[in-house]
Amino acid sequence: MTDRLTPAERSANMARIRGRNTKPELTVRRLLFGMGYRYHLHPADLPGRPDIVFRKRRAVIFIHGCFWHSHSCSAGRIPKTRTEFWESKLLGNKQRDARQQDELGALGWKVLVVWECETRDPTGLTEKLRTFLGPPSLTVGKSAAG
Repeated sequence: MTDRLTPAERSANMARIRGRNTKPELTVRRLLFGMGYRYHLHPADLPGRPDIVFRKRRAVIFIHGCFWHSHSCSAGRIPKTRTEFWESKLLGNKQRDARQQDELGALGWKVLVVWECETRDPTGLTEKLRTFLGPPSLTVGKSAAG
């Protein structure tokens, strides 16, 4: 089966795929903020530039797209065209993810991966995040006087 798009059209489509501020990432960030957590985004000083960082807790969250990081759900399957290319590409992504997570662990950071498909279940995701992070800070939302 051949690609229905020309190489230029395919290139333009691929160039529009974002790596930051994706819909799954914004969903997780809204949930965390609503739960009372405060965080940093995409720091350059940590391996893999995690999507969300909690410096005081020494915890990071990666939000992975199911296709791009080869999740075991239905969205993580390899395309039927150019399978050799995609197998190689996606295997490289998985190996890079594992290496970056190992580096963070060696530096004393806790790592959580949230999959794109998990963002469709806010209740389950909320519980997963709360279990990973523990209770939010008690000072969040209070004024300096109070």
